[in-house]
Amino acid sequence: MTDSMRAESEAEAARARIREEGLMPLFEHLGELRKRIIAVLVVLALGLVAGLICADPVYRYLMEQPPVNEMALHAFSLWDGIGIYMKFAFVIALIPVVPFAFYQLWSFVKPALKPQEQRAALRYVPYAVVMFLIGLSFSYFIVLPMAFSFTTKVSRHLGLEETYGITQYFTFMFNIIIPISLLFELPLLIMFLTMLRIVTPATLRKMRRVAYFIMIVIGVTITPPDVVSDILVSIPLVVLYEVSVFLSARIYRRQQRADARFEEDYGVQRI
Repeated sequence: MTDSMRAESEAEAARARIREEGLMPLFEHLGELRKRIIAVLVVLALGLVAGLICADPVYRYLMEQPPVNEMALHAFSLWDGIGIYMKFAFVIALIPVVPFAFYQLWSFVKPALKPQEQRAALRYVPYAVVMFLIGLSFSYFIVLPMAFSFTTKVSRHLGLEETYGITQYFTFMFNIIIPISLLFELPLLIMFLTMLRIVTPATLRKMRRVAYFIMIVIGVTITPPDVVSDILVSIPLVVLYEVSVFLSARIYRRQQRADARFEEDYGVQRI
């Protein structure tokens, strides 16, 4: 067998391996995705049950913390108490659901990843809990007090009598902490999308201005309308995006090196 025939045979074998590397028919992919989504919904339902059990001690703990410990909260509807329990249950349920959803995403894309990529991606799953808790702490201990202080100062300046409903206060709180906590998952999400070759660092850099604008809009929307608060919230969100770009670039460089080695070994481009 000549060298050219041997090279062509090896190239054909490489192409065959590429076609067999975990590629499934479209309907099988959709069926697998459906199973993953159902699993996440089941965990969410179980998390809501656990959340309802844990809602009372969490609620009582938060009621002992400033500034709400100095306030008299009122119920303006018969559904207020139930609604608050469900909101607490949902937030508590997010703690196990977020990492589980990342695990399901990893399991879904696992056949398309090489063994070392699978292990690398799996290591990021526990960080989903860490990032969520960091976002939760940042929003609760920094953003919420600033927003509450500003709004109450405006009310007192206008001579308004402060009468807060329990639903209004905790809705105000959850509208701040939930979006910020989920935004702190952005670096992990970008890393997954980069590993799937859906996004690249170049794409993220091109979108930088748009991303900054979106982050600043989010920061301005969830904080009091003063410059200091806007800056204190917007800067960490922008930093999160830059961290996402940096991590994406690291993964992309590894992919490029792996592709170059593959092409050098087999003489064909990895697809």
